Amino acid sequence: MAGNFFSYWRAHRAFRRLPAEQRRIVLFSESAQDWHHFEPIVQDLCRRLGRQICYVSSDPQDPGLHQHSDGVLPFCIGEGFFRILWFQTLQAGVLLTQLLDLGNFDLKRSVHPVHYIYMFHSLISTHMADHEDSYDHYDTILCAGPHQGREIRKRESMEGLAEKRLVPHGYSRLEQLMRERREPPPRTGDADTHVLLAPSWGERTILNLFGLELVDALMAGGFRVTLRPHFQTRWKTPDAIDRITAKWGDAENFNLIEQMGESDSLFDSHVMITDWSGAGMDYGLGLEKPVLYFDVPPKSRNEVWQKLGIEPFEMLIRDKIGRVLSPDRVADAPEAIRELLANPDQFRRDVGTLRDEWVYNLGTSGRAAADAVAAIADEIDWPVGATA
Repeated sequence: MAGNFFSYWRAHRAFRRLPAEQRRIVLFSESAQDWHHFEPIVQDLCRRLGRQICYVSSDPQDPGLHQHSDGVLPFCIGEGFFRILWFQTLQAGVLLTQLLDLGNFDLKRSVHPVHYIYMFHSLISTHMADHEDSYDHYDTILCAGPHQGREIRKRESMEGLAEKRLVPHGYSRLEQLMRERREPPPRTGDADTHVLLAPSWGERTILNLFGLELVDALMAGGFRVTLRPHFQTRWKTPDAIDRITAKWGDAENFNLIEQMGESDSLFDSHVMITDWSGAGMDYGLGLEKPVLYFDVPPKSRNEVWQKLGIEPFEMLIRDKIGRVLSPDRVADAPEAIRELLANPDQFRRDVGTLRDEWVYNLGTSGRAAADAVAAIADEIDWPVGATA
């Protein structure tokens, strides 16, 4: 621990000693999981635009810290004292981040002028899954789709907030899935239909409410079933997984996957079952395969989300990329799956239309974000001769 403390202290001090021009564009990452969202923007900023950036992370394992590029200056400041201090005293031109709730908890805006840019890392709406004021303290928002901008503008109008700059950005994870997707093995019936059960985590989600009953129904239907629980489920409610594996763990057509980076089950399955997981939108829109949703209570950190008067995207999209079943209709899941898989060509055409309507800059989101960040960095009054 002492070694980490001094390492973070040295990184914090080294960042502060940089010439001001090298702190014109700063990216902050909370964990290694952020890198696949940042990577296309970093590459575009450094390679196409020739910009130098500071990449600051809380996670020593973050791939963004290990780019070995002249355009990327890496700093790891950890998760404790030095991260708090770094945020409070930051002197930079722009800070691009996926950190949610800036200013609401221990990580505050700097005492110095900094232009804060938030980048979404999913397609979900702004007003149900997150706190009511989660996005209030940023200057610019890079929106994945038009719905997020409409929601932010509506809140600004209702609460009398200053208007942020809204940039049509896009969603790189969707682009990645579209590039990497492959056709699942051909299916001729239930026995070679691969069902991916990938719910979110929490007390009122599929696995905790009726997980075993659902797997029983799928196995009785003759499907091949892969259970891919959210990693938080193993930590929070492991019994929900263990009940299922105790009964079906040895079955030839059942598989449990708990590795975060695993992707074969996404590509090789024919249909996903989930509840409020954002993975359902990625699966349906990115891999062009249907999703069966169970209508459990929505996951919300905003108790007054209805007052915005806008249906959240993660609610609106469900019956457009699949079908919604009530929890009291678990026994109907096998037949619902057969119906969802009946016309894959039409499903793909419909998904293409949805993507065009709801997602910005498909295939060019990294370029769009890099251009916006560079333009803002050039516009702001950042004193090149300043000292930290």
